[in-house]
Amino acid sequence: MKNLKIRAVKIHTTLLQAFGEPIWRDPLPAIDELVSTILSQNTNDVNRDRGFHALRAKLPTWEAVRDAQVEDVINAIRPAGLANQKGPRIQQVLRAITAERGSLNLDFLADLPIEEARAWLTKFNGVGPKTAAIVLCFSLNMPAFPVDTHIYRLSGRIGLRPEKMTVEQAHPHLESVFPPETYYAAHLNLIRLGREVCHARKPNCPKCPIIKLCEYKEKTK
Repeated sequence: MKNLKIRAVKIHTTLLQAFGEPIWRDPLPAIDELVSTILSQNTNDVNRDRGFHALRAKLPTWEAVRDAQVEDVINAIRPAGLANQKGPRIQQVLRAITAERGSLNLDFLADLPIEEARAWLTKFNGVGPKTAAIVLCFSLNMPAFPVDTHIYRLSGRIGLRPEKMTVEQAHPHLESVFPPETYYAAHLNLIRLGREVCHARKPNCPKCPIIKLCEYKEKTK
């Protein structure tokens, strides 16, 4: 594990040299990020944002979204895809948070230990480890490492995790491999690497900044 941690830091610093210090879009309040991330499931960033902005335009407060007719929510978020699933899911989460907290403000999570905050979020149906980690990392500046499809694929390909590890197991594993202060930048730069270079089917290995740190056996010439 020690050698793996050393290599993870080298990968992080090499990607910083190649891509620079990444900046997430303007941070959203935690409840906004939670809804946005639910909308992002099984779609791309453009469609996620279209659905999110359409929802806010139609129902300007989260209380209004929570209390609306489900058809109104579904119709608003249709650009994000899977609206029939995501609409009821968003309303159920908003109602469950209201029932427990009395309001739709998640700032209190920043005062909890990270594992307690993570457990509080993931008890809601539709809020998995990735969604919780995104809210904790990007809205609340807490040490969580979100593992999306790009990072899951990359981390297995380049040898940062065991090949047969599940995506759920990959969250705590990668949090143990990378130092907490690197989570933010490492997450964003690994996603960029996956989108621009280390493609799922035809990785462009000759253009890869971390080729010397990668254990992928079938590197393209």
